[in-house]
Amino acid sequence: MATPQQQIQLARSLPRQLMTFFARYPPPLHQSAAQDPSTSTLSAQSSVAAAPLTSPTDLNTDIEATHTTGTDYRSPFRHYRHPVTGRWHDPKYSMRRQKELVKLAHQHGVAELLPFTVKSPEEKFRKRVESGLRVKGTGVGQHVKGKAWERTLKGRLEQRVQAMLEMPSTVQKWKERGHGRGWKKWPK
Repeated sequence: MATPQQQIQLARSLPRQLMTFFARYPPPLHQSAAQDPSTSTLSAQSSVAAAPLTSPTDLNTDIEATHTTGTDYRSPFRHYRHPVTGRWHDPKYSMRRQKELVKLAHQHGVAELLPFTVKSPEEKFRKRVESGLRVKGTGVGQHVKGKAWERTLKGRLEQRVQAMLEMPSTVQKWKERGHGRGWKKWPK
């Protein structure tokens, strides 16, 4: 763990955009450290449990938007529903600005201090693994349809292997019945 002097030096080396962001929205670790540690966990559990949910999509929004610090901290990267008026408020940072912040934070090694965003490398990797490439059938549990010859290739190769194993008996039958003497199979 870094000493306070190293943390201050790191903070001074950050670009202006990241400094401004962390000044307005400090990471949850630093917010909870300012509170009494014994009350922060209790208030975090009660605030998550007492939050009214109006639809299944609110569950994801509330969990990701509110950190477990016990404060009314909302992620500036997510939209949220106002508890009194019920109206939806847009995110404070657009997707373009989120991406710029994530790039800067990743370059300076403080990306894990940012709130959840769909622009984070971890989320992009998770989504890429889940949905696969842009080609149908490359995701988890999916398969590519393929051309007809590709779909039947395995069966045809198995037939060839079986025919090669039966070749000595087929040659013997050909010698006995071939050349028009009761041979009905290939070759004619």
